[in-house]
Amino acid sequence: MAESANWDWNTKEKLIADVGDWKKKFSEVHELVVSSDGEKIATVVQTEDGGFATCVNGEVGGDTFERIWSLRFTPTNQLVCLVMQDFEWTVAVDNDLWEEKFEFIWNMQLTPDGKGIAVNVKKDEQHAACLNGKTWDNMFTEARDLVVSPDGKKTASAVAIKSLPEGDIFGFQEGVWSAAIDGIPWDKSFVNVWGLTFSPDSKHLAAEVRLSLYDYTIAVDGKAWGEVFGCVWEPVFAPRSADIIAPAKTPAGWTLVMNGKPIWGKFVQVLYPKFSPDGQRVAAVVAPDFGKWTVAVDGSPWGRTFSDAVWPPVFSPDGRRVAAIVKESKQPMHMQSALHNIPGNDRWTIVVDGTPWQEDFDMIWEPVFSPGGDTVAAKAERNGKYCIVVNGRPGKQWFEALWDPVFSPNGEKILIRCVENGKYYRRVVPVGEV
Repeated sequence: MAESANWDWNTKEKLIADVGDWKKKFSEVHELVVSSDGEKIATVVQTEDGGFATCVNGEVGGDTFERIWSLRFTPTNQLVCLVMQDFEWTVAVDNDLWEEKFEFIWNMQLTPDGKGIAVNVKKDEQHAACLNGKTWDNMFTEARDLVVSPDGKKTASAVAIKSLPEGDIFGFQEGVWSAAIDGIPWDKSFVNVWGLTFSPDSKHLAAEVRLSLYDYTIAVDGKAWGEVFGCVWEPVFAPRSADIIAPAKTPAGWTLVMNGKPIWGKFVQVLYPKFSPDGQRVAAVVAPDFGKWTVAVDGSPWGRTFSDAVWPPVFSPDGRRVAAIVKESKQPMHMQSALHNIPGNDRWTIVVDGTPWQEDFDMIWEPVFSPGGDTVAAKAERNGKYCIVVNGRPGKQWFEALWDPVFSPNGEKILIRCVENGKYYRRVVPVGEV
């Protein structure tokens, strides 16, 4: 991330807060969250009057509320959350509240630059979206799947453009769902609308749409592709063109289509397509055979498959390499159902360019590439403790709590945000010393 160039990459260790002490001071301490630069750690605590407040680096500030949800830091390190007082909800930004209040709010999204906040809202039994405290002029019976444009200026949701009597299946099949941008719905309605996504230039909106009981396709700016499929998944815009890809189900199997036309061969399933940063390559999760999962890059699947799951692929910044989380049970397939809930049965690791790390873990998080793409790091869990794994090698230290690693701009150091012996530390460690 570009802003990391301004972070402190020279101080080896900072003790930020004694989070273990918080449990002695407060009757309730909720989930911990940390800022991207590691300089702040926050949580929600219950105060003496029975209300809830935010606590940052041990300091409780601002008002108390009946409820606080979705606490997080923005990329610019502001603390944001959803709060309720007197049965009204709003957004708090570093303890400053939006003026407008709502019956309910959800789906908090941050603009890419971290300076804007959007939420779905309910008011007077109607639904809409709200960006930086300004609610759409038009409201709808329902609104779902909030997305924010890359330029941070627009919001979109799937919306129900009319209300139907309960059980009106014929009215439903005529199509009551559309997509609205800043409160203005598409001219066309569909049986269902899901998976909204803006184009990189913020000028276009695409979505999965259902045309009838059994016909699906992609719609762009309200206009459906001419091609119809048995099912589709979420569309993805190319980084530097108007092209759109999406997984689609054909009579011969699942494939990846671009602008409605197949560009890959057939698979049992295709999920989570991703473009490389330069738009020259495409990777996706595929099932070459039933119950066998892997990643395909430009249509060619890795040679190794996995029985349980493969998570969305991650490209290196230069697009050369691809990594993904995989899950595979240690027991034979006929034993998996009986042993599914036994701790330690499910094993997680990272696969890089088709080769799995030799070490596996109780859980592992999304891989992070160094700026040059040569190093891969990830947070992992084993026996209730957490460590940073670098190129498949577990780190020297295990922690009570840990957040995703962050590489320095030159790729030589890793920022480790961790809780050790009840204390939260910000540490900067050379990659070779992790």
